[in-house]
Amino acid sequence: MIPYIRRAAALLLVLLAALLVNAARVQLWEAAALDENPANRRVAIARYEQPRGNILVDGKPVTGSRDSGEQLRYERTYKRGPVYAPVTGYSSQTYGTTLVENAEDGILAGTDPMLAPLPFWNDISRAREPGGDAVTTIRAAVQEAAYRGLGGKRGAVAAIEPSSGRILALVSSPSYDPGVLSGTGRPVKEAWARLNGSPNQPMLNRAIRQTYPPGSTFKIVTAAAALDAGVVTDVDAATDTPEPYVLPGTRTVLPNAASGCADASLADAIRWSCNTVMAELGVRVGLDGMVEAAERFGFDDPGLRIPSGVAASNFDRDMSVDQLALSSIGQFDTTATPLQMAMVAAAVANNGEIAYPYLVERTTAGGGRTVDRTGRRSYRQAMRPGTALRLQQMMTEVVTEGTGTNAAIPGARVGGKTGTAQHGVGNAGTPYAWFIAFAQADGAPQPGVAVAVVVEDAEARRTEISGNGIAAPIAKAVMEEALRAEPQRP
Repeated sequence: MIPYIRRAAALLLVLLAALLVNAARVQLWEAAALDENPANRRVAIARYEQPRGNILVDGKPVTGSRDSGEQLRYERTYKRGPVYAPVTGYSSQTYGTTLVENAEDGILAGTDPMLAPLPFWNDISRAREPGGDAVTTIRAAVQEAAYRGLGGKRGAVAAIEPSSGRILALVSSPSYDPGVLSGTGRPVKEAWARLNGSPNQPMLNRAIRQTYPPGSTFKIVTAAAALDAGVVTDVDAATDTPEPYVLPGTRTVLPNAASGCADASLADAIRWSCNTVMAELGVRVGLDGMVEAAERFGFDDPGLRIPSGVAASNFDRDMSVDQLALSSIGQFDTTATPLQMAMVAAAVANNGEIAYPYLVERTTAGGGRTVDRTGRRSYRQAMRPGTALRLQQMMTEVVTEGTGTNAAIPGARVGGKTGTAQHGVGNAGTPYAWFIAFAQADGAPQPGVAVAVVVEDAEARRTEISGNGIAAPIAKAVMEEALRAEPQRP
């Protein structure tokens, strides 16, 4: 009898060992695949069973969570949703996440291992921490000023603190309320279809995901290239540029919107935005020199993240001479995001160096403990410091006596550059109005803000579109708010 009992016990032990091995296999080796299986609702249920952490602006949440009472319990809510949508993105139970909601999803959802009290604790216990917070660099007053300034027109604003790279405002217009996408069901699907079907593309983040021909604002890059290459040594000397100017190798005459551009100096060409002078200077610098200069400013960089990905701005590496001339005044295939052009202004303001732009200052655990902090780091040395100083003076003259007078701020030094960018087949599209600028309060040790504004404004009459008339007043309002008080340091 005893041998039979022993055999039965041995069999049971083998079966128990097999059961334990299978459980380990499922929990350790197949867990990830099971979690990713679309048929597994437990992952989604667990994800939404607790409130999501918040995204903060000026130390206050612009997001929240609502108990829906449904199986996917907590839905995302947004305060001033259309104002902050280009920053927050959306967190949807149906369509996933975008922008900061996506880039910091692990922190906000409570799944990031850094939130756990001990390393690998959550992986072992499969526990879930309360959602943490993402503290942004955005300043509410600056963001609101940019949103009001655009007034629903198609366009965007990006504002940066030049010395640090902190993004102070990031606005895209027209915008949308991300809260309408938070849950599930027919209303969410209808909202998604309506937003994606709108000809105004309210879900397009024009500030970082849309590129435009930068027009004459790109002349700052060309001027920096000419000065650094020694093509221009005296900004007040005549440049020996004829008017009319025929594009090299063609019979096409390049027009000027301003008068008196024949043989104008670099300073006058920037002040009055002379196409002919800047196109010729780009040709003299040459293709290799212009490509190198543009890339020092950040063009052709597909890896820029703030932490969300930014569309790469473009300066062609292979062009004919006439195409190079047009590219040097921000036309042909040259395109840029508003953030990129804010970085151009910031480079001038910060003595030639671009600080890496960033949107999230730090992330915290639910109890307020700092999990990660974004430190200042250098992105590129766009030009020599001496070149930046000369461009600061030239851009200041644009505002005091040139094409950008609408950006002047009492009690501050403001430097700017206007732009009116042609586009469309045969340049038949309504031009885009651009303005880039920096501002430094009287008595301040360094400029406090650099800004780029682009307005598509398809309803305006063509003759009414100009960087000074449409975009510069918006930039002025944004810069005034940025200079009004020192930024809060979390």
